[in-house]
Amino acid sequence: MGRIAAIHDEVVDEMSDRMESGGSAARYPSPLRYPGGKGKIANFLKLLIIRNSLTGVRYVEPYAGGASVALSLLFEEYVSHIHINDLNRGVFSFWRFVLDDPDGLCARISKVPLSVEEWKRQKAIYSDPDATPQDLGFATFYLNRTNHSGIIARGGIIGGNRQHGTWKIDARFNRKSLCARVKKIARFASRITVSMEDAVDLIRSESNTKDRFLYLDPPYYVKGARLYDNFYDHEDHVEVCKAVRSAAGPWVVSYDAAPEILTMYAGCESIHYVLGYSASKATHGIEAMFFSPGLSVPDVVSPARITSETVARAVASQGRLF
Repeated sequence: MGRIAAIHDEVVDEMSDRMESGGSAARYPSPLRYPGGKGKIANFLKLLIIRNSLTGVRYVEPYAGGASVALSLLFEEYVSHIHINDLNRGVFSFWRFVLDDPDGLCARISKVPLSVEEWKRQKAIYSDPDATPQDLGFATFYLNRTNHSGIIARGGIIGGNRQHGTWKIDARFNRKSLCARVKKIARFASRITVSMEDAVDLIRSESNTKDRFLYLDPPYYVKGARLYDNFYDHEDHVEVCKAVRSAAGPWVVSYDAAPEILTMYAGCESIHYVLGYSASKATHGIEAMFFSPGLSVPDVVSPARITSETVARAVASQGRLF
């Protein structure tokens, strides 16, 4: 049961691409592309942590991808440690590169050519089963930053092969900002675990652990075949559901609100909301978020629309606002 580096929470429209191109390390904690996707629910998870007195908990994310939510929670001290997991070898190799050799990674970011020729070279490295972990990790990063919507394996180059578009290959490659993000993450290396496990295996290994917070963002049920090379079939989704519903301790699962998913998680407290996720144009889909028994869920219209100011008020009142 795999997950491709199309990075579920990073699939966004090109308007978000443009907004993020000059973003700071503070506003965009991940070097991989994520604005417009699941990064939007980080503030809601902060409210959830505050309301349930979980500040300082260990955070585990079996489908981490760009890890935007995990990094936000860690940087702002809502959690003590993050475990980011992704079965995709390229994504895993990138995160290992960030933690093991941030200076070497930044040297490559600073010097790599931004050209169609280099893009083709990095594409070949990404497809090479014998590529070294660091070469593979960097190729994954390069394609994520230079492809439309960050889709690595199937994405086309920004600006096209002839580079005639308004936005060209360098549109999402702000070298200074990207290096700042890498170095900030590396400073937290002792509080970050990176793994490449099957998500269900990881969930099961955590099933008897109560002092951790588990957040799952599995591949979409409906659009998975379009967005992922190794997408889930129905039985895969059922297996994930069984594993998480058997797990002790607090957990949250977010999904596209397909009827099949709603049936699987029937009986769980849930929220339905709108989230933009199109990889080609600005469309929106109905999402569902499910919660483990016993969690006190903040009463909000949408977990994707929580502002930093709302979180600050909740901190000041220790969550009594909701």
